[in-house]
Order: sequence, then structure tokens, then C-alpha cells
Amino acid sequence: MTADIVLPRILDIGAGASAKLPAVLQRLGLQRPFIITDPFMLEHGPVHELQRSLRANGMASGLFSETVPDPTSACVGAAVAALGGDDHDCVIGIGGGSPLDTAKAVALLAARGGEMRDYKVPHRNDTPGLPVVAIPTTAGTGSEATRFTVISDSETKEKMLCAGAAFCPTAALVDYELTLTMPKRLTADTGLDTLTHCIEAYVSRRRNPFSDSMALSGMRLVYDNICKAYDEPGNRDAREAMMLAATQGGIAFSNASVALVHGMSRPIGALFHVPHGLSNAMLLPRITAFSAEADPERYAQCARAMGVAGATDDPETAVSRLVNALTALNRELNVPTPQQYGIPADDYFAQLQTMAEQAEASGSPANNPRIPSIEEMRTLYRQCYA
Repeated sequence: MTADIVLPRILDIGAGASAKLPAVLQRLGLQRPFIITDPFMLEHGPVHELQRSLRANGMASGLFSETVPDPTSACVGAAVAALGGDDHDCVIGIGGGSPLDTAKAVALLAARGGEMRDYKVPHRNDTPGLPVVAIPTTAGTGSEATRFTVISDSETKEKMLCAGAAFCPTAALVDYELTLTMPKRLTADTGLDTLTHCIEAYVSRRRNPFSDSMALSGMRLVYDNICKAYDEPGNRDAREAMMLAATQGGIAFSNASVALVHGMSRPIGALFHVPHGLSNAMLLPRITAFSAEADPERYAQCARAMGVAGATDDPETAVSRLVNALTALNRELNVPTPQQYGIPADDYFAQLQTMAEQAEASGSPANNPRIPSIEEMRTLYRQCYA
């Protein structure tokens, strides 16, 4: 049985990689980029500097800077309309997961038309849109290296998973220096998103030896460095390790798929506006304990890779240490429960059935070692609330 591996054509990783944008576009034969970013990145990030560099190399760029957290189909539509007035030949996403996911969605719709709901799973999108160059400014989502984008339907509030090689960027410029100013909460949430990517890719029913290698490396890097990056924002070694882990995690789950944590976290984000990495972290320890019953050895290997269990520990002991380590990490990084985040109990519990149904519809729970029923997901949501 073969593994279907999809990767960016160009991956440039390291300090200063973002400065290579004009050279990368020239290598790809592209001249008329359209930049997609968010208001914060426009004011405080590298956008203006990159635009000046593009102009110095004879490339005028269009700009859409109104992306929103947890990108919506309305926002994507506005960006497509802004791009459509000019003759652009590629899209550049600059920012965290939201601008990158928006850029990937815009590149597809600009070339193929329709609405984002036309492209959600189970639809597979392999016909390419406009080329995308991804420049991440956070260490977490791995979107710069994945064949997925996640867009919330502005009408139904469903958080739609859209998949296929069409969403994998043509090039990714992975520059950890862009993360040195990340605030502590964002550092924690995006780093825990990476850890979730790595663990879920490793235990996924769609895993393969290639994705395993990326996942094991990424989870060890995160566990060894996330608290350093959180406590010491200027620690370049920790920031570099977290950025590499994020890309490895993206490659891992893009080629193996995520599982139950992601399936259940997306509805929390869509309905209650919880940042994606944070909603993953809220669920990760409890769902790990639930899922490990079906494949304790696989989760034990995660514990060993992270250094929280030894080679001689039996699987049950290793799993217990993994769950304890994940719980302690959430505590150290001040991860709130949904209740502590401020989600009213009445609102949360009223949405249990909807959240469970949306999770199941995403397809991600079917990749889990232990595939839950709707009622089991309702129970897990209850257990994670407080």
C-alpha cells in the first residue's frame, strides 16, 4: 500500500527566509502577486517591507488586509472580489493560520468560482487554483505545508474542512524570526495546536511511515521548547525549534490527517469563537485518554518521543504519563476550560448535539483509533466543559 504524499514545491526554512520572496516568485515565473493578510500584520508585521522588496524587483502587488480570525466565507468572498479586479497570477498569504487559510481559499475560488461550501469534505479538490506562497508568522497551524483549509460558513456557522492538493501552497517561506514578537497566549495556543497535529497524525488510521517521522520529530520539539518560548519570547533557539515543529506537524497531518480532537474542536471554535489552537488544547488530554484505549502502544510511542515515558515502560504506564503530561502542560500554559473561557453553560450544553453532528460530518473522528458515537462525543464535550 502506498502513501499519497503532497508537499510544497519549494520549502525555504530558516532565519530570513521571508526576504527571499521576490527570488522565489522569479523562480516560479510569477510577476503579479496579490497579498492577503490581516490588519495587525499590515501595521506591525513584515507586509510593507515585503511590498517594498517586491517593488524593487519590478513586481507591483495587490493587497487585501481584512482577514478575520477563524476565516469566514464572507471574508473569502470579499477577498476574491478584491483580487478579481486586477490581473494577478498568484496569491501570497502572510500571517497566522487565518490569513494563510484565507489565501488558499481565495486562490481556489479565483480560478474555479463557486462558493466555499461547494468544496467542503467529502469533496476532494486536486485541480489547482492560483499558485500560493505562504509566509507564516506564527508557529502552530502548519498551514504553509498542508492540503487543507478551514473556512466557517457565514450563513450556517459550520466550520468547513476543505481538502485536496489544490490547497497545498506552491512555496512556503518559513522564517522563525517573524515569531519573535508573538505574545504569550498566541505562543501557547499555536504551539499546542502543533502538538495536537503531531499526536493525531501519529495515531491516525491514515498514518504512514513518512508522516510518522515528521510527527515524532515535531512532538519532541514542541514538548522540549514550548515552555521556553512561552516564558522567554526572545529565545531564538526555542522559537526556531517551534517553527520547525509547526511545519513538521503540518506536513505530518496533511499526509495522514487529524482525528477526533480536531473534529470536536472545530465546532467549539465556530459556535463560541474560541481560537483554534486553544479549543484543541481544551480537549487534548481528555480525548487522548479516551482514544488511547483502542491503541495504547501507539500513544505510548508518543509519550516516549516526548520524553515523558521510558523505553521500558509498559503501554498503560506510558499512556498514563502522557495524559498527565498533557494536563500539566495545559496548566503551565494557562489553558482555560470552556467554562473558564467564559462560555455560558446553558449555551454550551444546548449545542452538544449540533457540535457532535458537525464533528462527525467533518470526517476527522473516523480517522481516530477509537471511533466515537454521537453520544460518546456528547459525553466528551460534557467532561471537558469544567
